[in-house]
Amino acid sequence: MSALRPAFFRTGVRRAVLRGSAIAVLAVACTLVLRPIAPAAATEVERVVSPGGIEAWLVEAHAVPVIALSASFAGGNGNDPENLAGLANLTSYLLDEGAGDLDSETFQRRESETGTRMWFSDGQDRFSVDLRTTTEYADDAFELLHLALTAPRFDAVPVERMRAAVLADIRDNVANPSWFTWRAFYDLAYPEHPYRQSSRGTVATVNAITADDLHAYVNRTFTRDTLVIGVAGDITPEELGRRLDEVFGDLPASGSQTVPAHQPPGAAGTRVLIERDGAQSQVLMVQNGIARDDPDYYAAVVLNHILGGGSLTSRLARDVRQTRGLTYGIFSGLYDYEATQQWVIAASTSPASVPEALDATLAEVTRVRDDGVTQEELDDAITYLTGSFP
Repeated sequence: MSALRPAFFRTGVRRAVLRGSAIAVLAVACTLVLRPIAPAAATEVERVVSPGGIEAWLVEAHAVPVIALSASFAGGNGNDPENLAGLANLTSYLLDEGAGDLDSETFQRRESETGTRMWFSDGQDRFSVDLRTTTEYADDAFELLHLALTAPRFDAVPVERMRAAVLADIRDNVANPSWFTWRAFYDLAYPEHPYRQSSRGTVATVNAITADDLHAYVNRTFTRDTLVIGVAGDITPEELGRRLDEVFGDLPASGSQTVPAHQPPGAAGTRVLIERDGAQSQVLMVQNGIARDDPDYYAAVVLNHILGGGSLTSRLARDVRQTRGLTYGIFSGLYDYEATQQWVIAASTSPASVPEALDATLAEVTRVRDDGVTQEELDDAITYLTGSFP
């Protein structure tokens, strides 16, 4: 008897395939409803509220003198104005390129001297901030993060240097089969939605972005009302409360970001072929996903890990890649955005192997739909997922 089985699995397929001389988009529009699984023991997480009212979630761990902070704000690249597509992405390149009284060279030298690791990234819905520091240099690290968020300079020289880097990425995508496959899918599934825009933008929109646009993005996005913070490591709740006010206390209370309207992926059952030269094929299968607040969400996370999310240990990797030798790589993933949810299978293969790789992949999906998974697979997946560092 299977330990975990979909209660039902309605399919109407959408697939995206990039072949050596043709990209085919084959999508799968389906809904999974799974039996809930028993919750595993969780890491102890403490809610911390600073004297200034800023909330964070802390996993206190003093074995190693390291502090890790992750934070995010509402307002990712899905909020970029159409004529400034790529604005959030370019901002993420520039926040550590000078802030306050520190120019780009001085800021990055301070990071290097203190061993501070700081990086920024833009998603569809949120802009993320990550910081890693040793306890010894925590004062310096938190000061640098405060400056980056509250007083970025956007000086001309680093702006043009980073703009050139982004434009180079955009041009490189022309030869990237995975990028073309995803663009084909988003054009098909979200033709009138902000998610259709490329996160990096286009040559024209990136060239149109000014320092004023960058400052305006920061001012409307980096606000306390949408701020979510998680911290782990060698720091007490009392110290964290003080640090929260130091880093985030000067941010505006609220901004002007809006959430894109909800829209499930469209064009169910559609197959699209895009002719391109190349020696490698990209296969993309996308179906309706499951929202994080759905009671079956974590059952879906476990099932996805078993099917295709567990790297070389997943069913798809073992069968389609290792046993049959049909792909260079294959994985599946759940994506929960503000405006849509997706469950994705992606694989790269040779043009000649595309039909067989598709058949083998869909056969494995059908098998897990009909037969569920074994108790051993279920136990291994839960052990792995609950043992991963938050």
